[in-house]
Amino acid sequence: MAFKVTTFCQDGVAIVGIDSPPVNALAAGLAEMVADIVEEVNEAEPVKAIVVVCAGKTFVAGADIRELGETAAGRMGPITLSAAFNRIEASAKPVVMAIHGTALGGGLELAMAGHYRIALSSAKVGQPEVNLGLIPGAGGTQRLPRLCGIAKALDLCVSGRTITAAEALEAGIIDKVVEKDLVDEAVAYAASLGQVRRTGAVALPAADPEAVEAARKGAARRMRGQTAPLAVIEAIEASSRLEFAEGLDEEKRLFEQCLYGPQSKALMHVFFAEREVGKIPGAAVEALPAVEKAAVLGAGTMGRGIAMCFANAGIPVRLSDQTEAALDAAMAAIRETYEAGVKKGKLSEADVEVRLALIHPSASLDGFDEAGIIVEAVFEDLEAKQRVFTQIDEVARPGAILATNTSTLDIDEIATATSRPERVCGFHFFSPAHIMRLLEIVRGRATSPEVLTAAMELGKRLRKTAVLAGNCPGFIGNRMFAPYRDAAIRCVEQGASPWAVDEALTGWGMAMGPIRVGDLSGLDILREVRIAAGLAGTVEDRLIAAGRLGEKTGRGWYSYAAGRKAEPDSEVEEAVRAYAGEMGIEQRAFTADEIVERCVSALRMEGRKILDEGMALRAGDIDIVYIHGYGFPAWRGGPMFSGM
Repeated sequence: MAFKVTTFCQDGVAIVGIDSPPVNALAAGLAEMVADIVEEVNEAEPVKAIVVVCAGKTFVAGADIRELGETAAGRMGPITLSAAFNRIEASAKPVVMAIHGTALGGGLELAMAGHYRIALSSAKVGQPEVNLGLIPGAGGTQRLPRLCGIAKALDLCVSGRTITAAEALEAGIIDKVVEKDLVDEAVAYAASLGQVRRTGAVALPAADPEAVEAARKGAARRMRGQTAPLAVIEAIEASSRLEFAEGLDEEKRLFEQCLYGPQSKALMHVFFAEREVGKIPGAAVEALPAVEKAAVLGAGTMGRGIAMCFANAGIPVRLSDQTEAALDAAMAAIRETYEAGVKKGKLSEADVEVRLALIHPSASLDGFDEAGIIVEAVFEDLEAKQRVFTQIDEVARPGAILATNTSTLDIDEIATATSRPERVCGFHFFSPAHIMRLLEIVRGRATSPEVLTAAMELGKRLRKTAVLAGNCPGFIGNRMFAPYRDAAIRCVEQGASPWAVDEALTGWGMAMGPIRVGDLSGLDILREVRIAAGLAGTVEDRLIAAGRLGEKTGRGWYSYAAGRKAEPDSEVEEAVRAYAGEMGIEQRAFTADEIVERCVSALRMEGRKILDEGMALRAGDIDIVYIHGYGFPAWRGGPMFSGM
């Protein structure tokens, strides 16, 4: 990575400028170069103080993640940021860090190595290393608690969240916030300082055992199975009982333990896969005009969620259904959802009114001719969808994207109902559409490159992780889910209890077990997915025949007498054993590891078929689908990740 560090003097203050495009990441050698210059400037008699600034739109946004990955793989030498930052902190002349944009991870650690910090009011800071399976490894777990206390340091490092300059000022992380003219303000501020204030020399932060214990419990609950949150808690707790140099040694030990462990490799894989997923070979050079208005046909659960996606992105949307009653119910449900966000502090009342004003319900297709995209969201029936697309074709303006929210049906068959199959693609939202990040963009045989490019760009505007999928039954996600869940049911037929299967997979890290997912989705619905995948019948067919369809009937694989809480049901176990006896299925005991291996292997095998058939561009795309759409633990890298 190309970078440069420049120095010039203004009013007796040396300004050290970092220019490492695009986000001033701390590439190998950059921190050492800054430390070298700080030491050289200390020898310059006229210089009273030093200001470190960054070129471009941001301060140092973090360490170079590719280099971290190379180090973890043994292809690069050890990380040396901490030693360089100690040299900066040792400066005899005051060092002021001038922050704009973001100072994250190694960027904040660099800033804390300075003696003082000044920031634009628009700046943000944070220690998000935990999101990569790491902890701050260049003094962050030792300097941060000395500035803001144990509880605040735990909050930032365990959650990985970023905070505003105002919050950082209040916490003591930043010393001054300005509205503009950052460099001039920083120079004036530096010139006014008469002494250094080394964070590493500050007295040990007060111990806070209650905050430490609360952080451990919170991490166990919200970040189940992850090692980095527990490691960062241990490192921060150490700052209250070890002198600075000893604390750095403990931080180094814990950082390397995470860096060379499997979870950081998996999470770095996910980090890069998310950035690759939007790159489509052969994409159109010239995209279609950006969508300014949208339309959704079908105001059921999915349709209303999709309409909210557009409104949340500031895009006016027409929401159509056959009756005023259906539309009234949809708008009431949308308002209720938004108001729930107000109660949780995620939205203001003003936000709600702005978003509701962007959704225009209509019992006709009036206004659909103005939409840049029309999304069909009617029930999952091919003939019904073809009828809808014939109607859409008659009113849509030339150039509009015609999208279907089907989860299993053939995009090409749907496209035959139009006179412009090149404009048709799949927009497979995941339920609830306004919350789930995943969006499968499905390419039909005739879908044009321009439409695909525009669809992927629109996915970004909707704040979705858009993944391109080929047109096959179930696309990527549902196609893989069918054999995965089939493997789980076969374990049950062969002797494992439904509860044991779900516990094995959730204990491994899955957000929900596959048996429980069936009850939540509806066993009758998942039977159609199984049939579409060409899989043979299972004991689940007997449960369906007995009216046990899942939560919606109060009985499925589990019973739901106490609302949504799933309880094991002896009737199911009896039915399974009777089925096994009739079918001559040999019974055996299963360990949790055996259940996980069988089910995850089924996922991976189907994923390989999808890759071989060209239904997914990259293995990483499949991993992203499963992490964002199916609750696969990101810290395991995804079903296709080779480091599992």
